[in-house]
Amino acid sequence: MKNKITKRQIISIIMNCLVIAFTVTGTVVMLSPRVSPEGAVLASRGWRNLRYFTVLSNEFCGIVSLLWIVRTVRGKTFPALLKLMAVSGVGLTFAIVAFFLAPMNPQLNLYQGGNLWFHLIVPVTAMIEFLILDTKRLPVKQTLIAAIPSLIYGLGYLINILINGRGEWPNTNDWYGFLTWGYPIGFLIFGFIFLMHWGIACLMQLFNKWGQLLMARLGFHQIG
Repeated sequence: MKNKITKRQIISIIMNCLVIAFTVTGTVVMLSPRVSPEGAVLASRGWRNLRYFTVLSNEFCGIVSLLWIVRTVRGKTFPALLKLMAVSGVGLTFAIVAFFLAPMNPQLNLYQGGNLWFHLIVPVTAMIEFLILDTKRLPVKQTLIAAIPSLIYGLGYLINILINGRGEWPNTNDWYGFLTWGYPIGFLIFGFIFLMHWGIACLMQLFNKWGQLLMARLGFHQIG
């Protein structure tokens, strides 16, 4: 017999629906050359945008939200690790743009076109949803696993350059410019990003803990 959907789950379902809707909107805007033209800040033509971690992490987050809704409506539990992996991925994107790229490049609009959705709207919505999500806390080792997508992406990024070369702009394989100062600095940058991803995963766990306490005080008790 299916478990009755709680009020708290209904709130999460609504939030996950928003994540999905915003992800779809961002994707449509990203694929529209009139809104996100070739050469815009961190934007390429059409499906070439899938080379960016930003886009991949947002699409993954939207897919996870859809799967979460399906399993929740069917009365089944959803892997907490996948949820943490999704929200920490978009959280990493949000943090890098908000606290590093935007302050370092005040003359650039990093929230233009599809980037508005993928750099800001989807990540913030997903993080708020995770704050109130009724899910189990994971041990530190599993929070490390949640950061593996950025490690895999970094290795793929570097291997692609080693095989195909850096190339010249705008067709460079170093589209983030991480190897501008050479491979040693590039490896350090990716190492820092991985640690940052892990830190965000741990931080989201902490936020979820606070959210659990807040929801309990408001009368939205855990499922069990």
